[in-house]
Amino acid sequence: MTTTTRPSPAAQRPGPSTNRSKRNGAATRAPWILLAPFLALFALTFVLPILAAVGSSFTKVTRSGLFGEAGVTSEFAGFSNYALALGDGSFVASIGRMLLFGIIQVPVMIVLCTILALLLESASARWPGFFRAAYFLPYGVPGVIATILWSFLYVPGLSPLFDAAKIVGITPDFLGANSVLWSIANIVTWSYTGYNMLIIVAQLKAIPGELYEAAKVDGASSWRVAWSIQLPLIRPALVLTTVFSIIGTLQLFAEAQVLKTVAPAIDSQYTPNLSAYTTAFAYNDYNVAAAQSVIIAVAAFALSFAFLAFTNRKSS
Repeated sequence: MTTTTRPSPAAQRPGPSTNRSKRNGAATRAPWILLAPFLALFALTFVLPILAAVGSSFTKVTRSGLFGEAGVTSEFAGFSNYALALGDGSFVASIGRMLLFGIIQVPVMIVLCTILALLLESASARWPGFFRAAYFLPYGVPGVIATILWSFLYVPGLSPLFDAAKIVGITPDFLGANSVLWSIANIVTWSYTGYNMLIIVAQLKAIPGELYEAAKVDGASSWRVAWSIQLPLIRPALVLTTVFSIIGTLQLFAEAQVLKTVAPAIDSQYTPNLSAYTTAFAYNDYNVAAAQSVIIAVAAFALSFAFLAFTNRKSS
């Protein structure tokens, strides 16, 4: 007679090592499952358009027939599109114009937003919450609307500024060839100073209160506190806002596009982004426009990298 023995229930249950490996596997997969929707949208809306633009910049499209009815062929063009983009004097001039714009406007805006942040975070500031909201409010106005609002102040016959200037015998020309760039700079400064100010205010609020108490015990003045404590400790915020401003300078588009209707000095290639837009949608040369877009992106990256390298070397 043969007898069989069944394993005990304890022997049938998985061991601790098996349960631990399952938990580790689930813990490893969980972050990727949660990130999957974001990664998919990021790839579709950011990575793929960049790759498509880069690929288009190295492509040449040839249309056969009078209206392209005989077919369209695409072939590798090498760097010919980049040569055409850099050979366009108006596009190169727009990059130089924005470099001049950034050299003047970015430092002015950073200094202004830093001063506003320091004043609002000073011990003697009154109603700081109200003024923070008031300074930030222009950032909430879309760029197109802000430009339209300012254009009423720039156009003779509509602006009260011209009436006030006549009283003192001055005839300003906000939309002239030598001044329209700085009129655009004024709009950009008005729109983004409050935004950059809030970044600096957030950095100021992270400074430990013990430092202020120690400075007060030592008899440091408000100016000394700002120069020796606050400015060195908000350096990361200043670097961040400057990098954002450098990138935004080369991306300038809406202000020039809107003011173009009232300012004859602004042509269809006044800024690099406007030049790429015109090349694509006015001249229907999407491949050269893609090359111009890549050049703008590389220029923004190079300037930002150079600024970060300069600030890191100076701090070290």
